Amino acid sequence: MMDEIKDEIKGEIRKGIREELQKDWEKEKRRNPHCDGDSWWEERRMGMKVFLGVLMGVGFLILGFLFGWVVMLLWNWLMPEIFGLGEVTYWQAWGLLILSSILFKRFPSNNGADGGKRGDRRRKKELRKMMDSESHIPERQDMPGKTPAPEA
Repeated sequence: MMDEIKDEIKGEIRKGIREELQKDWEKEKRRNPHCDGDSWWEERRMGMKVFLGVLMGVGFLILGFLFGWVVMLLWNWLMPEIFGLGEVTYWQAWGLLILSSILFKRFPSNNGADGGKRGDRRRKKELRKMMDSESHIPERQDMPGKTPAPEA
């Protein structure tokens, strides 16, 4: 009897959450009819897409240049004074970045068990399925060999 009441309450809570999310979505669609995730990109003409792609490419190049430059400035400011090391050039700073990436970067395994990107994608996909489905979330199973606690 208690399980049935718990299931009913959980179902009502899920239903309420879905209704609130649907209301928010409908309000957002009224406010902005083009709020679909893919519609922003799909509505752009090919020329605009090419322009945005070139702009992003230039932005990445500028960020890459700035990243190497900041590493060079920090090294030349700190390391000679603290450790008595020589100053580095821009390309040597990039070499240090690449070397430190090789030495210290943690590479995810293929199974995604260590928190790699594939594992994150899989977990997000499973979570979306759980949230979208109307299926019942199974309760925690009691340990085998143990008797369940008496219901009040």
